[in-house]
Amino acid sequence: MRLVIARCMVDYVGRLTAHLPMAPRLLMVKADGSVLVHSDGGSYKPLNWMSPPCTLVESELPDGAALWTVTNKTGDQLRITIEEVLHDSSHPLGVDPGLVKDGVEAHLQTLLAEHIETLGTGYRLVRREFPTAIGPVDIMARDAQGVSVAVEIKRRGDIDGVEQLTRYLELLNRDPLIAPVRGVFAAQEIKPQARTLATDRGIDCLVLDYDLLRGVDDPSSRLF
Repeated sequence: MRLVIARCMVDYVGRLTAHLPMAPRLLMVKADGSVLVHSDGGSYKPLNWMSPPCTLVESELPDGAALWTVTNKTGDQLRITIEEVLHDSSHPLGVDPGLVKDGVEAHLQTLLAEHIETLGTGYRLVRREFPTAIGPVDIMARDAQGVSVAVEIKRRGDIDGVEQLTRYLELLNRDPLIAPVRGVFAAQEIKPQARTLATDRGIDCLVLDYDLLRGVDDPSSRLF
């Protein structure tokens, strides 16, 4: 990973346009090719970014400033004009062991794999922790028509989980051996914003009943 702290101006040019005026920022270039622009505020989310696959070309402007031109597969560009570099270092992080899920998420994954028909009639399990270059997909399955289905499981489903599944789907759908791949976002609770984003991206949402999956839910004892 390359970390650059610099006074820079950032312009996104493509299907939409966005501008960040000159200011000190952190630029991150990851091994997967992604480029992210961070400020010292705004929590963990980047101000702007370019997801892989993309190319980074560094050049020099007539006034001596550096220009990073990051271009993705659709031709959109992230143009970073660097006035002054305050820090520039690279650090090999190696292969990440992956996220260790908490007990509930891990158990939900196990239970859903055991009761894959929860996704729908005719579904069959392909594999849990299906490997990809950017991390494992919780569950890979096939529906009754034989279409591949990637399932991301969370205890509480928010926008970040949808974004994570979106990245998996973009990568998986470039593999001709399994494409097309649909997505299912499964959680015990799905926030309205996450559901809206998932629907907009063609991802199905599934609310998981933990007790029902464990076989301890008794429908006859319910008032409603």
